[in-house]
Amino acid sequence: AYYVQDELVDGNCPIHKTAVNYVEEENYFFRLSRFEQRLLDWYDKHPDAIVPDFRRNEVLGFIKGGLNDFSVSRKSLKWGIPLPWDESHVAYVWFDALSNYITAHGYGSDDARFAKNWPVDWHFIGKDIIRFHCVYWPAMLMSAGIEPPKGWAVGGFLLVGGEKMSKTTGNVVSPLDLIDEFGVDGFRYYLLADTSYGNDGDFTYEGLVARYNSDLANNLGNLAARVATVVEKKCGGIGKAPRADSHLASIATEAVRDADAAWRNVQPSKALDAAWNLIRATNAHLEQNEPWKKPAGAEVDAVMGDALEALRIVVLLANPALPTTTQEIWRRIGLPGCIEDRRVPSDAAWGGYPEGLRVEKGDPLFPRKKSN
Repeated sequence: AYYVQDELVDGNCPIHKTAVNYVEEENYFFRLSRFEQRLLDWYDKHPDAIVPDFRRNEVLGFIKGGLNDFSVSRKSLKWGIPLPWDESHVAYVWFDALSNYITAHGYGSDDARFAKNWPVDWHFIGKDIIRFHCVYWPAMLMSAGIEPPKGWAVGGFLLVGGEKMSKTTGNVVSPLDLIDEFGVDGFRYYLLADTSYGNDGDFTYEGLVARYNSDLANNLGNLAARVATVVEKKCGGIGKAPRADSHLASIATEAVRDADAAWRNVQPSKALDAAWNLIRATNAHLEQNEPWKKPAGAEVDAVMGDALEALRIVVLLANPALPTTTQEIWRRIGLPGCIEDRRVPSDAAWGGYPEGLRVEKGDPLFPRKKSN
């Protein structure tokens, strides 16, 4: 990357805090200055195009501050894509790389496929490349007569001890080691649930263990095991239908509404909070009714029918964060097919669990972990 003088922090790179080299060479430029008002007009018509909101304000502030033309070529480099009108220059990486978003969808080679797939719903990007994606890129597309993406979801950094991970400082955490210990679903859940999307997160091993044990082992895993165990012992392993007037119905409806809105607005931590509210309510439902202490019969059937339906809705809401685990729970409570083929909110309406499905317990989904 390159920075102009007023982007430096105390004369250093704003991201890596390292000294910069000053270079001067002949470049070709994209006339970004022509697109200032067009970009502002586009964002005015698409107020939800950048999430979270404070990142949108950052982009608008940058545009309103005045746009300078930006370099699209390098003459000092030989490795790269030669410019077709001047092969003594190669394309600057950010000018070249951004075009891959459309060429990968068939632009210039398969018009039908491109028309089907573009514009995309979301670009998921990091906060350090917001200028390239939310200013340069839409201007480039406008210059080519192509509609920009519908939106950008801008993520923060995952920090360690408040600092950006760096091999130089030796604070890099290996995600592969954590996946080996906690599973892909467990680690993904932690990343999505622990930090509000768009903000920086601060990783600690102790925090990962605590959230894994609390949310996954004690809450979701415990609920799935309890439901299956009681259905096996008290209902002959056969699932029961929920009551339409169950007190859990309104809680589930609220959870579906909140989780659906949060997922659509790329706020996974809020979506998972909504799902876990339903988990806690369902565990409380079981604690209050204590079906394991009662004889088999209509009362236990009713309690477990409500719990099975709540669990069905929970896994629908949590599926984006826990795809493997939710599919396994889906299978264990007897539901056929692939959970990813279901749609929220339509398939998450209360009353969808049918009577008569075979329920099985299986091994623990999330064995508890000890902090090293």
